[in-house]
Amino acid sequence: MKTPIIQIKNMVRSYELGGETVMALREVSLDIYKGDFISIIGPSGSGKSTFMNMIGCLDRPDSGQYLLDGEEVGEMNDNKLASIRNEKIGFIFQNFNLLMKLTALENVELPLLYRGLGTKERRNIAYECLDKVGLRDRAQHLPNQLSGGQQQRVAIARALVGNPPILLADEPTGALDSKTSEEIMQVMKDLHKQGHTIILITHDLEVAQQASRIVRIQDGQLYENGGDWFGSHAIYQDGASEYQR
Repeated sequence: MKTPIIQIKNMVRSYELGGETVMALREVSLDIYKGDFISIIGPSGSGKSTFMNMIGCLDRPDSGQYLLDGEEVGEMNDNKLASIRNEKIGFIFQNFNLLMKLTALENVELPLLYRGLGTKERRNIAYECLDKVGLRDRAQHLPNQLSGGQQQRVAIARALVGNPPILLADEPTGALDSKTSEEIMQVMKDLHKQGHTIILITHDLEVAQQASRIVRIQDGQLYENGGDWFGSHAIYQDGASEYQR
């Protein structure tokens, strides 16, 4: 059996809110394998944002394990965590998070600037990533000269530019209309076919069902049991037996 790229075991995270302890994650466990396209779906307040922050090394659990490529994330210092975020995880956000004074090309280049790459090398890689999302001809446009869908494509290209093994997408279609959402999901599916491991956080069932593997999060707990969405805790789009490990 192949080794998971991500192993989460009995992860717990709580917060103090109004004098009460809120359990955001309740001993959740999940294995994610190289080449997975997994959606994590849940309503507001279900714990999915907290879980995304954990997977993205933006927060630390109270207890439990998080192994990324076999390394214990909980034991990493801040510099190591920053390095992980820069090299192993490409982030795609609902609101794009582009710098408005930079062109599409410059936004895509930015992570490579932090890595210290030279101008020519940065530019070549950024153009390649814009090619992947079909936006090379918009390279010199500012974000306010692009549609919402085009801005999200730029954000996806920026996530790809460091060639991370994992793409973590937080509600990537949440700010888009239905037609543009379909286009962005097609980009995500194309990237999956190219070998990227994709973790998609969403509240939208239609979006979640386009992944190969679906996990539900509810009240800080994860469910991946198969069956009908409304009749049990989770569903599979296809190939259920492949994920019953």
